Amino acid sequence: MRYLTIALAKGRLGKIFDIFEHMGIDCAEMRDKDTRKLIFTNEEYKLKFILSKASDVPTYVEYGAADIGIVGKDTILEEGRKLFEVIDLDMAKCRMCVIGPESSAELLKHKELIRVATKYPNIAKDYFYNQKHQTVEIIKLHGSVELAPIVGLSEVIVDIVETGSTLKANGLQGLEEICPLSARMGVNQ
Repeated sequence: MRYLTIALAKGRLGKIFDIFEHMGIDCAEMRDKDTRKLIFTNEEYKLKFILSKASDVPTYVEYGAADIGIVGKDTILEEGRKLFEVIDLDMAKCRMCVIGPESSAELLKHKELIRVATKYPNIAKDYFYNQKHQTVEIIKLHGSVELAPIVGLSEVIVDIVETGSTLKANGLQGLEEICPLSARMGVNQ
């Protein structure tokens, strides 16, 4: 018999496991912090769970290696994979924003050429080029993007904001909201 395969992003999975356990699916083995396993099988319900890097979840779903994927909206937007979002799980809520020092707000209003540092170059390009119609130079970073405007690498950043405490601690603020984010369930087209 074929299994229903569900791809999950490794990391903050506690609430997802709570949902599955509420449905009667045992997640104890997947919750084990010491396990190195990446595939878990539930014989009773004929389910297979794949734990992968978040950015790979949409790929597994698009190409049929997984029937269902659960991942953040930011990952779905950034990866641009072909899948149907079927449920907003209303969890892990945050926002994708343009962030910078207060002085950068004027540069955004006048659509000046600026540098934008981000971990999300596709989201940033789409926002600035297709929604704001502003030409920008995108700088891809992998670490603490909040450093970029502080050290003069960029005027603003595009990043996820949950509480804003890191921004305030570094003299930055949300200047424009790009979109709301949350965990989503996607399926193969």
